[in-house]
Amino acid sequence: MRVADERCDDERQPRDDAGRTFRRDDADSGRVPPHERDLLVRLGGYPAPVRALLIVNPKATTTSVRGRDVLARALGSDLKLDVAETERRGHAIELAARAVAEAYDLVVVLGGDGTVNEVVNGLLRDSGGPSADQPALAVVPGGSTNVFHRALDIPRDPVEATGAILDALRERRSRWLGLGQVDDRWFTFTAGLGLDADAVRVVEQARAKGRSAAPTRYALAAIRRFYAGDRRQPALTLHRPGEEPEPGLFLAIVGNTAPWTYFGTRPVFLTPNASFDRGLDLIAMRRLRTIGTAWAAAGMLGGAGIRGRSSLVLEDLQEFSLVADRPVHLQVDGDYLGEREAATFRSVPAAIRVIV
Repeated sequence: MRVADERCDDERQPRDDAGRTFRRDDADSGRVPPHERDLLVRLGGYPAPVRALLIVNPKATTTSVRGRDVLARALGSDLKLDVAETERRGHAIELAARAVAEAYDLVVVLGGDGTVNEVVNGLLRDSGGPSADQPALAVVPGGSTNVFHRALDIPRDPVEATGAILDALRERRSRWLGLGQVDDRWFTFTAGLGLDADAVRVVEQARAKGRSAAPTRYALAAIRRFYAGDRRQPALTLHRPGEEPEPGLFLAIVGNTAPWTYFGTRPVFLTPNASFDRGLDLIAMRRLRTIGTAWAAAGMLGGAGIRGRSSLVLEDLQEFSLVADRPVHLQVDGDYLGEREAATFRSVPAAIRVIV
């Protein structure tokens, strides 16, 4: 882990599981009980500089060493900043969980949606849910699509986004966001079972071979998997509390905000009313015929969301489960998580505080 503050003694610093250090000055940590800290903020004062950890994914599409260093210097001018780079998939979860254990005030993410998802899961991992003393989250776009950043209206330019974070901190602006959970995995804007996740799997395989994750690659992967998959025998059954089961579903996509994603600069809507301030929206397909599926999908680019008799659209759900009669693919926030035969989804309001 690379660290911005070189003034501390390495031998006295807490370490992560791989032996890398989190450097901090215990005498000036700014740690106070959460209720006292919140009161100080409301009264317009703060006992010490905000302690922040910048988590960087060096392999993110638009991230460079030079850009990282520029952002670290800018953030370090206002914050008591440490910097850590991810080294493998899942590493950001470990780093964010350690930030909670070490009582950081803020975690800043430089990376794409996958890195943001891991950091969110790290921040919420040990507490099991929202906690008064968990660090706040701030995001700087570094990926190819950056759906979460754009849903929060964060500038797409990393330098402008960093300036916006610093302005928000000075003005004490933040927002509590509702998140989704599938079993024990948190997601910020989407999750999916079936065709959607299968396309994500194919794109991840292409990325592992050095190819880009352009929106056209996702679209082509979805079309190819549509024709290669089983379009006659639906695998999924929907279960909701107090409702009769809904069998005969081919795929299911869950949304937690709108837009659902972007095709270049064009927003794509799963459902138009999805929001961080509501429950989860679910769309599922009862048939996968070419014309009906194309008609249903056309509404996504037009802003109306999925439509048509082949689709099932449910909004503002608090909890539901999907059970499959055979293994199906699962994705969260654009990351492939393997195959499942059952998954339980729930909406968690005010799950995380974001600096915006």
